Amino acid sequence: MRTAAAVAALSAGWAVAATAAGQTTTDDTMVEELVVTGRAQRLYRIEEISSGKLPAAPLATPISVQVINADLIRDQGARDAQDLYRNISGVTVFSYAGVTARGFRQEENFFDGLRGDPYAGFSVPQLFNIERVEFLKGPAGMLYGPGSPGGVFNYLTKVPTDQLSAQVSGVVGVEGRYGGSAEIIGPLASNGLAGRIGLFYENQDGPRRNAGEESIIFDAGVTVPLGERADLILQATRYEQNLAANRLRGVPTDDLGHFIADRRWNHNEPGDYLNLESEVVQARLEAEPNEAFSFDIGARWNLGLEVQQYHEPRGLFDSDGDGAVDASIREFRDQSREQESLSFGANAIWSTSFGPVSNRLLAGYDYFFQDYDFYSRLVRGRTTAVAGLPPPLSLTEPQYGLADPTTYDLPAFGYSQTEQTRQGGYLLEELTLGRFIATVGLRYDSFEDIDLASGEQFEDQATTWRAGLVYRIRPDLSAYAQWAQSYEPQSVSQQLPEVGGPFEPTTGEMLEGGVKTELFGGRLQGSLVAYHIVRENLLQSDPRGDVGGDGEDDLVAFGEVTSKGVEFDLAADLTPNWVLTLAYAYNDTRITKDNGLTAITNAVADRFANAPEHQAGFWTRYQLPVRNLAIALGGDYVDVRQSLSGQKVRPYLIFDASLIYETGPWRALLRVDNLTDETYAASGFVDRTGHFPGAPRSVFLEVTRRW
Repeated sequence: MRTAAAVAALSAGWAVAATAAGQTTTDDTMVEELVVTGRAQRLYRIEEISSGKLPAAPLATPISVQVINADLIRDQGARDAQDLYRNISGVTVFSYAGVTARGFRQEENFFDGLRGDPYAGFSVPQLFNIERVEFLKGPAGMLYGPGSPGGVFNYLTKVPTDQLSAQVSGVVGVEGRYGGSAEIIGPLASNGLAGRIGLFYENQDGPRRNAGEESIIFDAGVTVPLGERADLILQATRYEQNLAANRLRGVPTDDLGHFIADRRWNHNEPGDYLNLESEVVQARLEAEPNEAFSFDIGARWNLGLEVQQYHEPRGLFDSDGDGAVDASIREFRDQSREQESLSFGANAIWSTSFGPVSNRLLAGYDYFFQDYDFYSRLVRGRTTAVAGLPPPLSLTEPQYGLADPTTYDLPAFGYSQTEQTRQGGYLLEELTLGRFIATVGLRYDSFEDIDLASGEQFEDQATTWRAGLVYRIRPDLSAYAQWAQSYEPQSVSQQLPEVGGPFEPTTGEMLEGGVKTELFGGRLQGSLVAYHIVRENLLQSDPRGDVGGDGEDDLVAFGEVTSKGVEFDLAADLTPNWVLTLAYAYNDTRITKDNGLTAITNAVADRFANAPEHQAGFWTRYQLPVRNLAIALGGDYVDVRQSLSGQKVRPYLIFDASLIYETGPWRALLRVDNLTDETYAASGFVDRTGHFPGAPRSVFLEVTRRW
């Protein structure tokens, strides 16, 4: 059960930390010896992955999952999801919480295997209450239902255990950064009842002008034992994010990708904001009635409200006639998004043997419902200041505070409400015979989208497959291959008969193969993978225009995109005190079929936006054996890309470093991001908003006391 695994992992982590820190024992010499021989070993190793829904050791499964565990999150001082992407081969930033994964834009996140992302729209997931992050690469339709063929993020939250521990942390850094966190986990009664409570607060000015961020997370849970073989885990979390001078877009660039404004330039006024409030209640039952049968049932409810008032860049222009673009038209937007969702999932695993054949059968069902309300009103300015309209803003000498949204001639709010229902059932069979492990799975989904404002409604179904084969060449070396499918329903607004609808879902299909290793007694854990993904049935404009003569230009679905690539991942104990992680990806994503007239969404010519050919990241940590001190260095390289407008997004290489000191119950982390203060674009968007600038060099110190 997950609870037992969490207890074991937590106990092991505390034992290593206590030993390395030199806590008092009856034999100081033994403590010193353990520090020398084992402090850094296996810090970032992964023993089991769960996102494949059949828990398995990495070498015993044909799926490709990359895991970021608590040790790596802590050593890198990671606060949100964007801090982690460099550790995952084939994943780079697209925008906000969205990424490019194996060439495709991907924006949906799962929590504990369930849909229902509490960070709606334009906020990035925070990591305070996250134990680890798993990224399932490639199409995941058979396991998780509709989604991108690039992969799926699954955030695994911290759960209460009966192992008593507590910690308090404080942080201070540049850009006015300060904050703290506290959490306590432990038994509430002698019968195994356990609880956890945590609080996180952090405030900082952003690197962009006027921008700031205040984040609050309150997280609580209890684990209720139901006999010796079952646990009920109840959790409740509240998230608050108050982002000053947001929503943040990019900084304008020329066609070669050079910023034409300072990287700290902000199109927003000091009074602009984006505020998020989100509440989550979650229950999970985990049971193992006997050694042959186990099951889990989970339910997740989320209510989130995101409100924002901001100035959107709407067009660059030359304000003084010297031939150089130097100002931006702005549009003021007043918007709110409210979403309420309910997610449910159940899985049962039956294990048995038929002679020499070992068998595991997974049966599962999941359901997701979301009600989404969107209110919006806006007014667009001009190239000159006009009463009642947002004034333009200079790129070189911006003057803030001259705009007053209370004087704008705003229209009435527009309103839309949609309902989305997804449900699916699946079977996955795993057979082990000698050195071979074979899996085959089938899933049936139905989905329904309703636009309550217009009355438009669309429903359909899809069937997806997954199959894989593992050959255990040796206990520490496996070869594997898999075939998997994905699908994504077309949006309800594009299903009307007037535009040629309804349309079949966009589909994805992948072939993948590679090798996985745990060489030298598990000191070297790595994989080398090659894949080929074809995505079909993308909607585009019909080159014939208004086919039915009803006044609406038609759509047609016959686009195709092909993604090919190679990925290499490594986590190694180079010495007993020196560890290294390395991630490299080569990807070639191209449009292989279109109508010759209309660009496919997120594409530029025959390439996809923000899809680099080469991407690499590393992290290495060396533990000084005597001084309770560790030093760590990380690097992130992303190759040249194109923005959605075809502008060059220049390649970059940045470095980060951590200095970690541990003594007794104390831990101090000194972290420096963008060590050489490189000016770079993390990703591109459209020309009127520019590229998203990477953060300048920043430094913070975090001190933690544990009990």
